[in-house]
This record gives sequence, structure tokens and C-alpha cells, in this order.
Amino acid sequence: MAITYLEQERAFKLDTPNTTYLIGLVGSEGLLGHIYYGKKLHSAKGARLFLRTQEHPCTPDINTRDRVAILDALPTEYSGHGVGDFRESSVRVRDKNGNSGVQLTYLSHEIYKGKKPLEGLPATFGNEKEVTTLVITCEDRVLGLTARLSYSVFEDTDAIARSVCFENQGGDALYLEKAMSGCLDMDNRDFEALTLHGGWARERRMERRKLGHGRFSVSTLRGETSHQEHPFLALLTPGTTQESGEVYAFHFVYSGNFIAQAEISQFDTVRVTMGINPEDFCWKLMPGECFQTPEMIMVYSAAGLSEMTRSFHKLYRGHLIRSPYLHKKPPILVNNWEGTYFDFDEQKLIDIAREGAKLGIEMLVMDDGWFGERFDDNRSLGDWQVNERKLKGGLKYLVDQVNALGMKFGIWIEPEMVSEDSRLYREHPDWAFAIPGREPARSRNQYVLDISRKEVRDHIMDQVSAVLHSANVEYVKWDMNRPLTDLASAALPPDRQGEIFHRYVLGVYEMQQRLIREFPDLLLENCSGGGGRFDPGMLYYSPQIWCSDDTDAIERLAIQESTAMLYPLSTMGAHVSVCPNHTVGRVTPFETRGYVALAGTFGYELDVTKLSPEDAAMVKRQTAMYHRFNEMVREGDYYRIASWQENHLYDCFQVNDPQKEKALVFFTQVLNEPNRRSRILRLQDLQPDADYHIWQVDMEGEELLKDTGRTVNGSVLMQGGFLFERLWGDFQCRLLYLEKTE
Repeated sequence: MAITYLEQERAFKLDTPNTTYLIGLVGSEGLLGHIYYGKKLHSAKGARLFLRTQEHPCTPDINTRDRVAILDALPTEYSGHGVGDFRESSVRVRDKNGNSGVQLTYLSHEIYKGKKPLEGLPATFGNEKEVTTLVITCEDRVLGLTARLSYSVFEDTDAIARSVCFENQGGDALYLEKAMSGCLDMDNRDFEALTLHGGWARERRMERRKLGHGRFSVSTLRGETSHQEHPFLALLTPGTTQESGEVYAFHFVYSGNFIAQAEISQFDTVRVTMGINPEDFCWKLMPGECFQTPEMIMVYSAAGLSEMTRSFHKLYRGHLIRSPYLHKKPPILVNNWEGTYFDFDEQKLIDIAREGAKLGIEMLVMDDGWFGERFDDNRSLGDWQVNERKLKGGLKYLVDQVNALGMKFGIWIEPEMVSEDSRLYREHPDWAFAIPGREPARSRNQYVLDISRKEVRDHIMDQVSAVLHSANVEYVKWDMNRPLTDLASAALPPDRQGEIFHRYVLGVYEMQQRLIREFPDLLLENCSGGGGRFDPGMLYYSPQIWCSDDTDAIERLAIQESTAMLYPLSTMGAHVSVCPNHTVGRVTPFETRGYVALAGTFGYELDVTKLSPEDAAMVKRQTAMYHRFNEMVREGDYYRIASWQENHLYDCFQVNDPQKEKALVFFTQVLNEPNRRSRILRLQDLQPDADYHIWQVDMEGEELLKDTGRTVNGSVLMQGGFLFERLWGDFQCRLLYLEKTE
């Protein structure tokens, strides 16, 4: 049994394949204390000592003269507020009198097979054979508030999903001002914090720092998970590497404002909390109403970051992504944005499709500029009707012409935004966020629609649905190009304005759920100015997310490495674009751009009608390479061997098929060095008693695979390593293919 209640220990034991999580009841009140999280325990006997209740000057019963001293040191499973625990709280509630004390105590529990969905929210899933769930119901009798703490344990991966559902069972309204999805207390082990930071075009750069006393946090208030921060925090024991050290990792399945915080107390304990950012959040909870927090994922690894990575990959592939494209090869697409920007018509797009079809490309995606009076980015957002002055004959004519070439067709939309110069804004100016008396801030010359309002969501989705029904559109890129500001909603009373940020995110989820329900075979790709909303919540609706607007191959090495630390390669939108690159001006070989994009969804972001004969021939080779190796990239296990972000010279990672009979090894020499010999890099997780033949992918010869003439034992490749020859020049790539011999 993955979850058991131990009567004698008064403890709950949660077991994943390799980890154990323990919760204990404390004192006659039934406070919930955290006992243990780490390597799997065969037995929980004696583990209650970790609660340390015997160290307090009186009895372990909380009703004592030293209640504050006890609460301020107790390792708590879900921390209260204002009654004696001065560390970071998990929940804060204000009652009708303006008071905000909260203390939750045990009421009951339920253990069942399977996992229930979270209404209106993305969440992990699994059937009765895959998941076991524990729900501990707690109460605050003074407030009339109950909290159902949910823990779901997966049979096939070392992950635990946590969330909380609050219910007002009293007679008066309550104001929920803070509602974390999870809390974890444990001893500090000289932890380092690992987080992901960045900005537009340089998303998710890894940063490690030693935790000190006090509170350390990462957060966003932009209304989206953001380019600047990521809803992820990991605590690492000193010296943790890819293959060694202990990792406690936390990831938030949400697409809006969040906070992840670690606090070291006076007693050198550390408390981690994660949830919706409480700033600008206040949810009015009427009697009988419930509030459900988003889900927090916890992963523990005793074998370094690489094992953590594969746990997240397995969880998200098996228990979060729902798309029919999860185990299907997506079509190779060409997006016209960097090739044409707004300067296109139907003939230009047909020409791109015709040339793309000759080169092995399978889908044309029409980006921004096809609707309303959208001749530049200053107008027409919100007017989702085809601009037939630009696309003569209409959308169906264009799509039929593209389909006749053997190509699929996709389209770009930005449904959450509105231009001031648009019919929608002229008819409904109150549908855009604006604080009364203030001039709303523009970004990219556009406003944000108040999609917390049902009439706004319905209007937009009715237009988008009509467009998709009018032609054979098989792919949608859903973009969101600015943060949220000036939040005020005419549809909500003054004491509910603190609900807007969260209601906005719920509106996004509802719109995307409607889209994929109405068009179940649609390939949906999310985007937010690149990777500004690359988060687990979006994966629930779309199997892939545009990784970054920066398509430079060298910049992408860093962006894709950090992203792949948490997300399967198949989720990362990655394209080959023109050089000099439009973001950084760098020139990289066309071959290198193809190898880097292969470690993602793979496509093109350029005008294929302008390619040189040499580059056009390379596209044919690259599309053949994609078809040969996409299944391995999509389904395989990922191993990081060397990081350009760390050594500043070269990058290397490996993908194994699940049976460990085949492997792809990607090696990029970012900068060449004088007087440098070949590098020896140790491969990972091959069959030690098997021999592997090695081929090099060749972009110039007659055959895609060039035989290196080498057959090497798996243990030699792992322990001794593989010799990577020094390459001539900067920005050079090699892709090796290994296959077990009979």
C-alpha cells in the first residue's frame, strides 16, 4: 500500500518507489506535524522522535503554559497564522471583525485509490492502479473553516502532488488572504537553493546560492508565471551534482502569480512554502463555499539533479499532459513570423508552403497579421475576423491551397488582449482592465481583456471558434504578449477585487479547455512573448510551449538546458531560424541550428523561399534526421553530461531510449581553444554488459548515418568515457547515435 495510517505511531506513511513521506498527529488537539521526507524507510518505528516534542519544557500536549514556544519550533505540516508560530504561515484568514488568527487541527482522514480532478484547475491525474491519495481534513473551530489537505502518491515515479481545499462551514463570510498549496519543515543541512531566473529572450537561467537565516523567495506579480521568475525551487545538499547529492524540489502547477519561499529559523530548521502569491490576493469565502488551491509537486532525489529531472519528466509525460500528440510525432512546421513579419499576403504564404513541401516540411503556420486591420502591431487585437484585403479569397481558400500541397495549416492568436484601435475596444471599452480615474498602462500598445468575466470569454472564444470551423486549421499558437497591470473589474464588488488575478488565470484555463474540447484533434502550442508562461499548468492544455523568442542556437543551449531540467524535451518549442539571428545578431552554422532545434519540437522560423541551395539541401537532411530520431527525443530519458552555462566552452547531453538499447549524444563546441586536445566525456545509464556501435549523424554524405567503425562496451563508455574530437571553429555540433549490438 502506497499510503498507510499507522495506529501505534499515530502517523501517515506515504511511499513512492524510492522515497517516504511521514506525517504525525501531535498532542490531544491533533496538530499535524511533519516527521520525515527522504529515502524510502522500511519501517516508521521510532520516527516520531523527529517531532522533538519531548524537548519542550512541559508536556507534548499543546495546551500548556508554553504553547508559543512549542508552536514556534514544531515541524508543522501546514502552518497557521497569528497564534504562536512566527515562521512563514501557510494560510491567513480575516474574519468579519478583521481578526486573522488561524490554527488547523486534525478532524478526519480518507485514503483511496486514484486521484480526483481539481475543479477549474490543471492537475496531475492517474487511475486506481497508478495513484493513491490521502486527504486529511482539518478544522479551525473558531472560524468554522475546514481545510482538506490532499497528497497523491504515484506508483511509477518519486513524486507527490499536494493541494488544499478550504471550505467555510460557519455562518459569516471569511476573507482568505493567503492559501499556500504546501508546506515542508525539516532540518537545515547547509542547503543551497536552486532557482530559475531571466528575462525576455533569456528565460530560465539556473542560479544556485547558499541559504542563510531569514526568508528567501522567488515570486511574480505579473499575472503570468513570467520570463523573470519560474515557479520552481529546489534545496540541494552541499556539493550536489547531476549524479550525486540530495535534492528536495518543488514545482507549482499554475500559470499566474506565485511565491516559493524557504526560511531558516532560529533553530536552524528550514520551512518551504509554495502557492499563489498573497500580495494583491484576497478571496471572499461565503458560508458553504470552497476555495481550491493549485497543485504543488514535490520530488526528492538521493542521486542528484539528473534523477530529479527524470522524475519530473516521467510525471509530466504520464500524469499531466493529456494531448493526443503526447506520444505522436508532431508535424515539422515553418512559421512565417521571422520570415515576413506583417509583410505577407495569401500568395506569399502559398509560396512558402510550396517550397517547404519540397524540403520535407509538413505544416505552414500563419503568425500575427491575418485578422482585422492588422497591418502592424498597433491595432486590431480582439477583432478575430480574417482580413480579406490581405488574404484574398479568405482563409478557406488559403488553407485549401496549402492542403493541396500536402501541407497542414496552423494559425496564431492572442485572445487575451485588445488594441485600443479595434472594433472590440470601441464597442466595449469597459472590457479592458483599467483602474477608475487612472490612464491604463500600455505594453506593446495593447490592453488586457478582463477575462474573469464570462461574457468577455464567450465573445472571444465564439470568434476564434468560428475562424477554426471555417477552414481545416490543425494547429493553434496561443500567445500572450504583456503582463497584467491596472487590475480592476466592473463585474466584481469592492471586497472582491482581490480575486481578479486568480479569476483571470481560471478564465485562461476555461478558454483553453473549451478550445481543446471543441477541437479535440487540435495541436495547441502555448506562448507568452516566448517562454513567459512556460509552466506545468499550461502543459495540461497544450503538449508543447514556445520556449523562447530567442532562436539563436547558442542562447538556446542555455535556455533549453534549464527548461529540460524540469520538462520533457518534447514540450519545448524549438525552431531553426535565419542568421544573423534577429535577437542577438550571432551567425551560427545551419547544421548546428538544426541539431539544437532537434532537442525540442523541431521546426523552422524563416522564409524558405530565400534559402541558398546549400541551406535548402540541409533542410532536407534535417527533416530526415527529425523523422529518424524524434521518437527517441520524445520518449527517451534525458541525461545532462556537460553544461556550457558552467564551463563556458562546450555542452553535452544524452537521450536514451527506455530500454537503454539506443542513445543519442549531442555535443556542441561553443568556443574553440588553442592547443586543446580531444575531450573525454562519460556517458550515462547504458547497459554495462552490452556493446554499442557508434555512428555519427552526417549532414553532407549520401547516408544520414556515418559509421565511425567503433563498437564500445557500455561500462567502458560510462566509466572510461567517450573521446570527442576537437572540432574546428566556434559553434560546432556533433550528434552521435549509439545502438546495442546483438
